[in-house]
Amino acid sequence: MSGPHQGGPGGALRRDRFAFGPLEEGEALVEPILGSWEANIDHALTRSPIDVCSSRGEDAVVLGNLGVVRVLKVNASGREVEVREGDLCLLMPFGKLDRFGYAELAYAYDAPRTIGLLARRSKLDARLLLPVPDGTTYSLPQWAAYGRYFTAWDNWRKAYGCWRTQIADDDPANHLVFGWGGGVAFAELMLAKRAGFRVAMTAGSDERVAFLREHGITAVDRRRFPSLSQPTPQERTDRERHRQRRTSVQEFQQLVRELSDGHGVAIFVDNIGEPLYDVTLGSLAREGVVTTCGWKAGMRLNHLRGAESIARHIHVNTHVWRLPDSPGIRDFQEAEGWMAPQGSDVVYDFDQVPELADDYANGRIGSYFPMYRVNPL
Repeated sequence: MSGPHQGGPGGALRRDRFAFGPLEEGEALVEPILGSWEANIDHALTRSPIDVCSSRGEDAVVLGNLGVVRVLKVNASGREVEVREGDLCLLMPFGKLDRFGYAELAYAYDAPRTIGLLARRSKLDARLLLPVPDGTTYSLPQWAAYGRYFTAWDNWRKAYGCWRTQIADDDPANHLVFGWGGGVAFAELMLAKRAGFRVAMTAGSDERVAFLREHGITAVDRRRFPSLSQPTPQERTDRERHRQRRTSVQEFQQLVRELSDGHGVAIFVDNIGEPLYDVTLGSLAREGVVTTCGWKAGMRLNHLRGAESIARHIHVNTHVWRLPDSPGIRDFQEAEGWMAPQGSDVVYDFDQVPELADDYANGRIGSYFPMYRVNPL
C-alpha cells in the first residue's frame, strides 16, 4: 500500500519490490503461506479511521498481520527462541505491548517498521510466532482463520464475565446472545452456544443463512429489515426513509422479543458501530451487555448515559487479545474443535489480492473467512 489512489480499496495496493536488512538478534525470516483478510486491512486501504502511512511516517506499508507462515531462518544469537527452521506458525499481530501484554499498536498496521504478510518473504520478531500444533487434525485454512477466533475468545470472556457480575446464578438457557453478522461474532456465538445460551445472528445472503442454521445458530435474515441502518447524511431530510426505518426497527425488535421471551438480548455482539448502535441498545435486556472488539462502519457513538445506567447496561470494549494467552487459546481450539468449519473459507491467489480487497469492501464475499495465498505449502 502506498501513495494516493483513485477508486476502490484494491486501487490502494501496488505491487513492488522492497528491501529489508539482515536478520537482527531474535528475528526470523518467514515465507507467508496463507493470510487472513481482516477489517484492519480494509481500514488501512480506505485510510479510515487513520492513514497508517502518515501515522507510521512511511511512504509505503506492507499490510497483512494475521496468517500462517513457514519459518525459513532464525537468528537466535543466544536468545531463547521457540521456533525452528521449517516450522509452520501463526503470526501474533502485536506491534507494541502495554505492561500487561495487551496490544497498543498492531503489527503491520499502525506499528512502525513492521512488515506484513502481503509479501513473498518477510522478517519479524520470532517471539510473535506461535507454532501450529504438531500432528494437528485441522487444515491450514482452518488455522489461518485464528485471528477472528483469538479475538472472539478474549471479547467473549470479558463480556460473559461482566454479565455474570449482575446475573450470578440464572441459567444461560433463559437468555439470548445476539450478533450482527461477521466472523468474530460467529466465533463468539459458538462459545455462547457451548455455555448454554440461546444464540441468534443476522445474515444477508442465502449462503450465510444456511451456514448459520447448519451450525445451530438462529439465522435472522437481514433482508427482512432493509432500512434498519441509520439514514446517511444525504437521507436525513427524507421523511419516507425515516418512516421505513421505524418500521424495520420495530419489526426487528419484535423478533428479538420473540427469541428472548420478551426480555431482550443478554449479550449483544456489535462489531458494526454507528449505523446500528441505537438498535443494539434498544434491543438489550435489563442488565444486558453490549460488547465490541471492532468498528466496521463507524467509531463515534452516542447514547443516553442516564438511560444506560438505569437499565444497568454494561459496555465492553476490547482490542486484539493478551499475547501471553495465545498458546492457551490455540490449545483450546485444537482440543475442543472450536475452529472455522472445514471448507468455510474462500481463498484468492496472490495476484488476485486487489480483487479480494474490492470484493470485501463491497460485500461480494459469501464466506466469513476470506483469505489470500502467498506461497505454496
